[in-house]
Amino acid sequence: MKNFSRVQAVIQEERTGCAIACVAALAGVSYATARKEAAGLGISAADPALWSATGHVRRLLAHFGLRAGRGEKRFTAWDRLPDCALLAIKWHREPTGPAWHWVVFTRDGANACVLDSKRALRTHRRTDFGRMKPKWFIAIDTARHRSPA
Repeated sequence: MKNFSRVQAVIQEERTGCAIACVAALAGVSYATARKEAAGLGISAADPALWSATGHVRRLLAHFGLRAGRGEKRFTAWDRLPDCALLAIKWHREPTGPAWHWVVFTRDGANACVLDSKRALRTHRRTDFGRMKPKWFIAIDTARHRSPA
């Protein structure tokens, strides 16, 4: 079982690499490793589907042996989130359709934080919940179903 309360933020190395960085953090691998594995699956940070749909991130999670919950759940409150989740924040519309920034939410008892991979941030472990406006989330099961790639 992976202890998601000890997950460390992984900084995205590409402007649109937040999903890859989030999966890297959850899998406990470097951004370079996650990017290489993603490329082997035909997934690239340059592909708008990575930040405008959930299929690619779900495939990458599964590749690393991580289970994502079924469907996307509407965000209603921080205390109603599961102990580990991918959150869609900064939701907006692009000419190609909806888009968002992926972050990881993790909770261990009363301690909760968001791991934000955006390079420009001073700290990547965030607790300023009032400033973030999640639209929806994908629950992440804390048990792995197979070994990481």
